[in-house]
Amino acid sequence: MKVVLTGASGFVGSFVLKLLLASGSHEVAIILREPNAAWRIEDELARVKVIPGDISNVSSFEGEINKFKPDAFVHLAWGGVLGDNRNDIRQWNNITDTLQLLEVASRVGASHWIGLGSQAEYGQCQAKVDEYVITNPTTLYGISKLAACNVAKKMCDELGMRFAWLRLFSSYGPTDNPSWMIPYLINSLLLDERPRLTAAEQLWDYIYVEDAAAAVVSVLENIDAEGIFNLGSGASTSLKVIIEKIRDYINPNLPLGFGEVAYRPDQVMHLEADVSRLNQLTNWSPCVDLDEGLDKTIRWRKARSSW
Repeated sequence: MKVVLTGASGFVGSFVLKLLLASGSHEVAIILREPNAAWRIEDELARVKVIPGDISNVSSFEGEINKFKPDAFVHLAWGGVLGDNRNDIRQWNNITDTLQLLEVASRVGASHWIGLGSQAEYGQCQAKVDEYVITNPTTLYGISKLAACNVAKKMCDELGMRFAWLRLFSSYGPTDNPSWMIPYLINSLLLDERPRLTAAEQLWDYIYVEDAAAAVVSVLENIDAEGIFNLGSGASTSLKVIIEKIRDYINPNLPLGFGEVAYRPDQVMHLEADVSRLNQLTNWSPCVDLDEGLDKTIRWRKARSSW
């Protein structure tokens, strides 16, 4: 299959790219806005078609996409994913960028559209979440993801394209952005610092990044996989337990600053994905358990202690 991938230089996208190439059955073109920031995929660039450009101006490189003649688009790019940006008014730009890219996908003859959503589309939940839970996002990030999902689905229906949307819960692993909780915690403890934390009473569903990437590729390759899918490990663990596991891997004697950071007003206390629909339609299931994933992540960060 000939695949156009956006967000290939990002955390999840870099692992999706590596899996697509490793399969040997896909030819991949990536839309790359900042070549200097593509450190996660620098070893793969020679094996893909690189289309320089910003998806906010997709018409400027539509001709290059058309020459590639893609069968499918896997759209992972999204601006403003970090916590400080989740209520930035510019979240709305992601909606128009997504829909303009989808229009181009249709014009160049692609038949499959795979997009990456977020658990933020659901808002505050207090139990395991399936795809039929009422969506009630509390941030502009979640609202924008949900809007992009809904309009893209309708457009795909009208254009005769397969539509799939994976709502990713919390992913982690090597190369993750150091501002997220797990890499922040690891980095702090490796420096013998006392990390500042909430009371950590939340129940959280963390999925190892290679498993998340495998799910995206599984949906791409199973043409009967349509609609919305939750993407998580399928189990929740207390954040306090996760934090203590990480501390104990590094040094059991290091202090932890539980309760030094207040919960946000819209703090989600229970994140747990029901992934049965994804499993049924693709036969995908996560392979890396929490202990193994944390071990791999800590080992990677120890080897790159300058992060």
